[in-house]
Amino acid sequence: MITCYVRYTIDPYKRAEFERYGRMWIPLVQRHGGQHHGYFLPDEGANNIGLALFSFQSLADYEVYRTKILDDPDCVAAFKFAEDTRCILSYERSFFKPLLEG
Repeated sequence: MITCYVRYTIDPYKRAEFERYGRMWIPLVQRHGGQHHGYFLPDEGANNIGLALFSFQSLADYEVYRTKILDDPDCVAAFKFAEDTRCILSYERSFFKPLLEG
């Protein structure tokens, strides 16, 4: 399993738009074979950082997902929403393998 960690720099005045964006993506990731662990919105501390975590069985499965979302109308609409609202200023993506019990 691999977990994708996305760290967003968001416009703090567009937190509601970022939250809406996150709510759009959670079911979309799941629709395309991933397990979403949620979006994490700023609360205490920095007011311009948001996070998302989601997992796939392998990096290859993640790459299939990345290809499929380009043709999914709901995914395209979510990308367009972020672009139109400009709620996301930048993001960085990293991948992790979990270390579990045993």
